Parts: sequence; C-alpha cells; structure tokens
Amino acid sequence: MSKTTKNTTLIPTCSHWGNYLVEAEGNVVTAIHSYAEDPDPSPIGQSLLDALDKGVRIPQPMVRAGYLQDEWNSDASQRGIEPFVPVTWQKATALAARALKRARDNYGNESIYGGSYGWGSAGRFHHSQSQLHRFLNQYGGYTSSVASYSTAAAQAIMPHVLGVSFLRLVFHAPTSDDVAKHARTMLLFGGAAMKNTQVNSGGLGAHTARDQLLKMSTAGVRIICVSPVRDDVGTDHSGTFIEPEWWACCPNSDVAIMLGLAHTLVEEGLHDRDFLEKYTEGFERFLPYLMGETDGQPKNAQWASALSDIPAEDIRQMARDLAAERSVLGISWSLQRQQHGEQPYWMITVLGAMLGHIGKPGGGVAYGYGCIHNMGFLGRKLPAFSTGKFSQGQNPVSTFIPVARISDMLLNPGAVIDFNGQRVTYPDIKLVYWAGGNPFHHHQDLNRLRKAWQRPETIIVNEQVWTATARQADIVFPCTTTLERNDLGGSSYDHWLSPMRKVVEPYAQSRSDFEVFSCIAGQLGFEEKFTEGRSEMEWIRFLYDQTRSDAADNGVSLPAFDDFWAGQQFSVEDQLAEVDFPLEKFRHDPVAHPLDTPSGKIEIFSETIDGFGYDDCRGHAMWFEKDEFPGGARSAEFPLHLVSNQPRTRLHSQLDHGRTSRNAKVKGRELMRMNPSDAAARNIKAGDVVRVFNDRGACLAGVALSDNIRPGVIELPTGSWYEPLDASDPNSLETHGNPNVLTRDIGTSKLGQGPTAHSCLVEVELFDQPLPEIRSFRQPGV
Repeated sequence: MSKTTKNTTLIPTCSHWGNYLVEAEGNVVTAIHSYAEDPDPSPIGQSLLDALDKGVRIPQPMVRAGYLQDEWNSDASQRGIEPFVPVTWQKATALAARALKRARDNYGNESIYGGSYGWGSAGRFHHSQSQLHRFLNQYGGYTSSVASYSTAAAQAIMPHVLGVSFLRLVFHAPTSDDVAKHARTMLLFGGAAMKNTQVNSGGLGAHTARDQLLKMSTAGVRIICVSPVRDDVGTDHSGTFIEPEWWACCPNSDVAIMLGLAHTLVEEGLHDRDFLEKYTEGFERFLPYLMGETDGQPKNAQWASALSDIPAEDIRQMARDLAAERSVLGISWSLQRQQHGEQPYWMITVLGAMLGHIGKPGGGVAYGYGCIHNMGFLGRKLPAFSTGKFSQGQNPVSTFIPVARISDMLLNPGAVIDFNGQRVTYPDIKLVYWAGGNPFHHHQDLNRLRKAWQRPETIIVNEQVWTATARQADIVFPCTTTLERNDLGGSSYDHWLSPMRKVVEPYAQSRSDFEVFSCIAGQLGFEEKFTEGRSEMEWIRFLYDQTRSDAADNGVSLPAFDDFWAGQQFSVEDQLAEVDFPLEKFRHDPVAHPLDTPSGKIEIFSETIDGFGYDDCRGHAMWFEKDEFPGGARSAEFPLHLVSNQPRTRLHSQLDHGRTSRNAKVKGRELMRMNPSDAAARNIKAGDVVRVFNDRGACLAGVALSDNIRPGVIELPTGSWYEPLDASDPNSLETHGNPNVLTRDIGTSKLGQGPTAHSCLVEVELFDQPLPEIRSFRQPGV
C-alpha cells in the first residue's frame, strides 16, 4: 500500500531511470524517494519534481494560427514561427480527424507517417508508440520506420554475422560473476559509461552496474577503456570509482585497432585455428585482406597506430595478452553511430572468433556494456515470461523507411535507396503524426530537418511539454505525464514489477494518449474498436492478468491484481532460473545448436552481403576511409572531432527542463568539455560560452576543461532542447547547445542506413557577444 505521513502520501511509480516513491501533498509533488533496494539511484529522478512546471507544460489543445485559418493549405514554412491559438478539445480533434481523412482519402494510407520512438513512458499501457501505432493501424495503416537511432547499423549487420537479433544478443553479454571468475583482461571499445546505465527501457528496480564493474576490477580483471573520453569507464554521478587503463584513441579508429590486433595474432601464430575451423565460415577469404595481399597494405600494428594514435607496441602486446588468457571484448553502441558503423561490430566479432573465447563463461564479446543498464548487466536470470502490452495490431501498409532517413524521405518523395538487400522507395508524406518522441533532439543536421519538416501538409503532435517538435507542429494535443495517470511498470528487460498509481491530477486540460486517440477515433468512426470498451484501469488490469498468466505458465508466481495494485515494486529474481546463452550452446554443440546464418556458423565472410554488391559494406569486415576524420581534408578548416554522446543529467531530451539537467548547464547552455590544450590555443577558459560550428550549422555551449578528453576532441552531449535564435532563418545559430545542428545526415552504409552522428568535425571559438535569452522553458507565442 501507499506509505503515508501526516498530510503526505508516498506513491510508487516507474520510470526509465528507476523506480521511485513519490511524495505528494494535495496536488503538489513534494519529494522523490528511491527504494532501499536500489544501491545507486539515479539523480535524474529528482527532475520529476518539475513535472508540473507551468513554464513548459502545454495547458490545452493548440493550433498554429495559419493552420487554424487555412488548414492543410496554410504556409508550412511558418511552422515554429507563427503563434499558436488555444482551441477546445472538440475543435482540435475535429481538425485532426479531417486532416487524417483527407490524407487517407486523397493520397492513401502510405501518405501518413507514424512517428514515435517508444521512450515516452515506462508504463505498459500508456506507451505512446503502441497507442499511436494501434490508432493508425486501425485507420488503415501508415508508413512506418524500422530499427532505431541507437543501434540501426548493429541491427542490420549482426543477424548476417551471428544469426541473432541484435536486441536479443545484447542480453547475452558475459556476466560480471563469470568475468570476475574466469577472465583476466577486459578491452572495452567505446568504454562502458555508467551515465548510460542510469536508464533502462521500461523501468529499473535496482542500479547495480557500478557494483558489478567494481566487482570485476576488484577480482583483478585488467580493464582498458578504448575511447577519446577517459571517464567512459569507471566514473558515475558520484565520481570515479575505478581507474582503468586509457587508450585515448583517435575517434572512429576502432576498426583499425581491431585489425592491428588481429594481424598480430596471425603474425605471431596466436589465433585459435581450431575455433576458426569448427565454428566460423570464411576466415580464409578475410585473411588475404588482413595480411595485405589484396591491396598491398598489411593491417599491422604500425598501420593501426598511424590511424589510431595508439602505440604499435601497445597494440602488439595487447594481442598477446588477450590470447594468453580468457578475455572479454566490449563494444559500445556509440561505435556504430559513425560512417561505416557496421564495421566495428563485424570486426570485433571476427577478433573474438580469432581469440577463440566466444561461448566460454566470462569470455568472448559483450555487445553493449554500459549502453542501458540491463543490456550487459542483467546477468543470467533473464525474465522467463512476457509482460502484457497494449496491442498495436497489424499494419496494412507495407511501406517503411530506415528510421534515420526521415529527412531524406520528406525531401525526396519517389527516390529509391538501398537498404540491407532491398530497394526502398520513399513515399510522398502528406501528414506526420508524432507521439512520444522528439526528432528535433535525436535526428542529425537539424537545419536540414527543419527544411524537410515544411513539406507535409499537416503535422500533429501529442506532447506533455513544449519541445521543439511541439513548437514545429500544426496541431498540438497536451498529454499527461506518468504522475498524472495510472499504469503498470515492468518489462522483459528487468525482473522488477511496479504499480504506477496516479500521484496528482492531470495538468490543466491535458489528457492521456489513450484519451486523445479514443476521441479522434470516435470522430472517424472506430472508437469502440480502439478502446475495446475498456477504461484505463480495465486495460491495466487486463494487461497485468496477461502478465500473471504467462508468468504462471513459465513457473513464476505473481500476486493477484488487487494485491499488486495496493503494493509497491517487487522482484521475481528468486523465481528465475539461470540460463545458458545461445553462443554458449553453440560452442558446446554447433550441430545441435547452429546459428541462424546460411552456414550455421559465425560468418567472417558473408556471401549474402557480398552478393548485395555494396561499395560501402563488402563481404567481410574492413577499414573504410571516413569523410570526416582527424587529419583528413576537412580538418584544416574544422580541426576538432565532436563526440555527441548521451547526457549525464537526463534521458535523451526528456526532462531537460528538470532541475538535474538545468543545474548542470553553464549560463543556461549545455556543458561542453574540451582538453585544456585546445582551449588555451583558442583563448578559452572554463565557464566561457563558445560558438561550436561547421558548414552545416552552429550552436552555443558552456565550457568545462578536462584532461579526460583527448586533445583534438570535444564532448557535447545530446538532448538540450533545440532553440534557433531566429526561427525564420533556416541556418540560424542554435543558442541552447544542441549538437545535432552540427552532425551530418547520411546513412552508415547501404546495408544499415543508420545515423552517423559520431563522424563529425567542428571548430570552436569564444562567443563574445551578448548572450541570447533561453526561451525553451517558457511558453511560446499564443
């Protein structure tokens, strides 16, 4: 039951950055408490205190002035410029219904793009993506997207190489217990950043990643961070807790290092020939490239050193150490968000196979330590049952795009691109409906996106707060936050379940996505089909009963709904059995447990990919020159490499208005870290505001100096709400510190077509003009 004190109530909730008890007095949230079971709670949770911030909340339905007058015939270039007009719910839903009907009747359902990124709520019922996609599917379908900005390239390449879905593979990382017991070396490409383990999709009952990493270090495991950022390993919000070795590599050079290690293994006869023969396919076709027989350039340690700035002898010795005893290779998701981002994931698998540790407890490759908490740190007790979810149904429209190609789609209807062996034709999008996401945060080259965003006739957004995406919409529906509705917390990514009881009443006129879509569905004639006659609480009970039934079928006992709803978070870990991972089963018996690849083995050479004939992703892993690489042609004008990683103080752009995020800014701008030597060369000091720029855009940022950043590199995290100084200028200075005005909007390759934010060169200069006011956290013109 809810804990109570005099005039206060403690109510359980679940969020992507942890489970909490929320203290409320009347309709005011007064405190956020972590559970005793959480040893390292995230401070992001304290930003929930700002959930009702009147400066950013959307109080009622809003329509852009020009759209209210002329609807789809209005001037779309005025998005983000014209003021909004408050309207009634009846008026707004009628406008939305008319626009949807026009798009469907005149252009077909493929002219509707359903944008949602799934991070909107940790709840199983109020899951924005499920709500939107169910609504659009029942209206005849929509153009969809595939894969994610986080892992698009890896999602494309790994099924070809290992025959395993990437989002399944990440849960099968060598466990901390096994690594501590069996391994001696842990080489982490891209690190294992604790800031990212603050979050877990669908909720998290206990943050244990810090303790697990500390356990491995204490057991004597040698940990090496291969990254231009030193504190990508061993540092969290409390400070540094382990001191790993630091290989301060040149950004985007990881494949070169891996090739240098692999060359040394072959040159010194250290590669595991028996493993390669029994468990892999195509090593003999990769070997001539590695040794330089095909192009005249051996991929040896000296060659790798010239590209990576890691001493050649360190690379050679590391190869010997990795081969001498059981070792773990780790790779972060960030490495596949670069040009040719498929290659690091393919090459680390090849290197792991050459070492022969794949499938051994505490050895092999970990695809994602430190990306989100339970991907890499969940252990062997994986949830054995499915958590109920709000059914999306089937999409009658087969048209789709790779998720990061939205600007291309909007700007180039009818164009055809290659994607993972297919030819994809861009549809002509007339209406965009977005719920539970912020593309003006996660997309690249935001100035280009602004141009593309003017192409559709209508843009509808469901949002809680005035993000840039909401400000760039025609129709905006105000939505409730997690604290203003009931829900069920839990996922197949965690062994904790939690009720999510409403803490306060909905802000102003806000409604849940379910209520918004129910209302529009009513105007379009399918409300009963959408709701199935169930209320919010009836759906939550239904989904919990689904969960409980499936759990029982898998030997896990859950309490009856009424007991669950009256209680707090609880764990079923003690009811879960430890599992063997698929690669362990494959190693034990490759005939009985073959991989789902054409050969049934690890594909070092892929006939399938080779058959696609792509010039930017060939039949085996290899080094490709980058368009934006330190020392390349562009570096004369833009000499600094931008690392636009995940923020420490929020999840993506969520709760940027919250205290945890805003307290970390410098003069209201996002904090940018740079090496003191680079700052001194530009007469920049800590606390200054600088202009970060290239030929795609420019933004302002506040400066912190740190020796943890490699010279020639700057770190500017993503997620500050995009704020152009002049909304009428398509190339306006961005004043808040959003690095995606600088990043390039091209695909990783024809195979994955993922984002390439981490291949980006910039320059930095002192900003000595009067600082523009930050307007992101106040109401737009109404």
